[in-house]
Amino acid sequence: MATWLIVLIVIAVVAFLILGFSIKVVKQSTAIVIERLGKFHRVLETGIRFIVPFIDRKAGDAISLKEQVQDFKPQPVITKDNVTMQIDTVVYFQITDPKAYTYGVDRPISAIENLTATTLRNIVGELELDGTLTSRDTINTKMRAVLDEATDPWGIKINRVELKNILPPKDIQQAMEKQMRAERERREAILRAEGEKRSSILVAEGEKEAEVLRAEAKRLALIKEAEGTADAIKLIVEAKPDQAYLTLKGYEALAAVADGESTKLIVPTELANITSLLASMKEAITLPDTTKSTKKEKTKDEK
Repeated sequence: MATWLIVLIVIAVVAFLILGFSIKVVKQSTAIVIERLGKFHRVLETGIRFIVPFIDRKAGDAISLKEQVQDFKPQPVITKDNVTMQIDTVVYFQITDPKAYTYGVDRPISAIENLTATTLRNIVGELELDGTLTSRDTINTKMRAVLDEATDPWGIKINRVELKNILPPKDIQQAMEKQMRAERERREAILRAEGEKRSSILVAEGEKEAEVLRAEAKRLALIKEAEGTADAIKLIVEAKPDQAYLTLKGYEALAAVADGESTKLIVPTELANITSLLASMKEAITLPDTTKSTKKEKTKDEK
């Protein structure tokens, strides 16, 4: 009885171990390649999968199906004008066929790195230094197309290729820095000159507008003054002034002229006539006094 119990326990343990080895849990975004007796059998996808223990086995580790990033070390590259520079690249790729990835090439990452280096040398070798520095997008596009086509049999899809750093020799870097500094100084000088020119133009336009406004104001003032004078004359004419008013205005005009700095004084004919009139009036006033004195003398003589 005890022997049968031991046998049952052993059978149960073996069955449990067999069941454990036959169950495989595949995680999300991963795949497992299964070989049966050393030959490719199938690819286990996400979920719980069953295999035949001791007959089926995994061909390596689980394969990630997510997009991966591989940063490769700088590679020496020679341009068309014989300038040696260091360029390092970053490759974004994704495994689309686990079977091809497993059996297509040995050490796929190393293969991609070598393929990237050779492709980069071929593309940059057709460009000069300036073209290499300004054609990153073109180089990236060409490299992605070449790498994607070359890695397709390996079950790998190249999504993007980026040039991370382009490092020219130190002497060329110094020359480029001097050139860039000179270009910035030139642009600064041009901007400063344009600013001064614009400022001068604005100042001149402001002065011009000010002169125009002053002239316009002076013109309006003269017009208003002339209109005022015309209205005053019109009112005087309508009032029909007598000779005394005109004489008084003549004296005022003469006084205004006499107050000036002129050394010559021109007296109008009308004012001369007025002066004669005043002299006659004076004689007429003083004449009775002379008559009275003459009469007094005659009376004395008669006596």
